[in-house]
Amino acid sequence: MSIHVGEISVPDLPLFFSIFLTIYLIAYLIVFRNWKPLIRPEASSCLISIFHGTPAVFLASRALVSSRFSFSSANTASQNTVLDFSVAYFLTDLLHYIVFYPSDVLFVGHHLATLFVFLTCRFLVSHGACAILGLLILAEVTSACQNAWTLAGARKNDPESSRLAVKVYDLLSPPFYVFYSVVRGVLGPLFFGKMVASYARGEASGVIPTWLWVSWAVVVGTAITVSILWIWNVWVEWFRERNARLRQEKKLR
Repeated sequence: MSIHVGEISVPDLPLFFSIFLTIYLIAYLIVFRNWKPLIRPEASSCLISIFHGTPAVFLASRALVSSRFSFSSANTASQNTVLDFSVAYFLTDLLHYIVFYPSDVLFVGHHLATLFVFLTCRFLVSHGACAILGLLILAEVTSACQNAWTLAGARKNDPESSRLAVKVYDLLSPPFYVFYSVVRGVLGPLFFGKMVASYARGEASGVIPTWLWVSWAVVVGTAITVSILWIWNVWVEWFRERNARLRQEKKLR
């Protein structure tokens, strides 16, 4: 797929990549230039995530609604465009981690694994986009809330903005945790289970090799497991801080 700019036809993937890279550089060099050096890269990453997450949910939803849903159907042109859009984002964010956090093996590995799934679906087999985009929707529907929560968390220890950042962080935390828990802990596993069951029954036979859909299942299953463990630890920490705060208030009475 390509996008026409005037009389020039520009392939989707290079165009989207240049857009995300430009947004990242603007964020790092201009938008967050007064932020502390330690949190500027993370804030810039959050900004490109904002430009990817919610748009990806709408674009993927539209691409799925406009075609017959099947876990093994051939990719449509609109579905491939969404895959290109997400590949461009993950490539940009992968560069971010390689430059600023090369030792963060978890996120680098996550991005590489995600790119493997998107790229093989898009270019190797050209089938299965319904499954991958369904998972993308579930992964990114919490993105806007999570990025706002992450930015507030990054700023709450800054004396110049800590009061407002702490209020925003405390206000967002419970609803974000609930939303994330429902999506990643309930809806995600249900959709994933249906996808794996479909492939295991042989519905993708002849179009998606067994080794590939099994690889997808391993990557997605691992990501879901890590997400569940992460939100579990976040809840534990939230309740620990809440109980400590309540005990402190009792002492002051």
